[in-house]
Amino acid sequence: MASKSCVLLSFFTVLAVSSAYPFKNKQYKPCKHLVLYFHDIIYNGQNRENATSAIVAAPQGANLTILAGQFHFGNIVVFDDPITLDNNLHSKPVGRAQGMYIYDTKNTFTAWLGFSFVLNSTNYQGTVNFIGADPLMQKTRDISVVGGTGDFFMHRGVATLTTDAFEGEVYFRLKVDIKFYECW
Repeated sequence: MASKSCVLLSFFTVLAVSSAYPFKNKQYKPCKHLVLYFHDIIYNGQNRENATSAIVAAPQGANLTILAGQFHFGNIVVFDDPITLDNNLHSKPVGRAQGMYIYDTKNTFTAWLGFSFVLNSTNYQGTVNFIGADPLMQKTRDISVVGGTGDFFMHRGVATLTTDAFEGEVYFRLKVDIKFYECW
């Protein structure tokens, strides 16, 4: 009987000690933080001089100036957009956002993004690489920061996207709030 008492006492001692040190979620703090804006002007067949993106594949076949269907499902867009420190399209660019987005859902506005920020300013040199789903109808969306070069060598983190401006199907501006949690 004494051995059962020892086992029970040991069990309750472990339980009491365990509850004295409750597990706490570790709150990570970013090692670097940036807020940038990128401006996308899609080619519509009449704005060749100002366009920074173009549809390169579409279900409509050869007509690559018309977005497909209500939710643009199947369109693939490539872009080379200016990046600014503020939300003014005419501000001095600090780099370019280069990559693509694919409209990948039939019943709502959503896209899959794969792109890089190529930064070349007095403050930052290098690239930041992003990848992830962008459910456009949500006010804010998070995508993964999967690496970088230069000042951002092997950085990883999360970028929160907010559609800052939207003008029909020709122009949109994204606020990109980047929080790096791994900095080398």
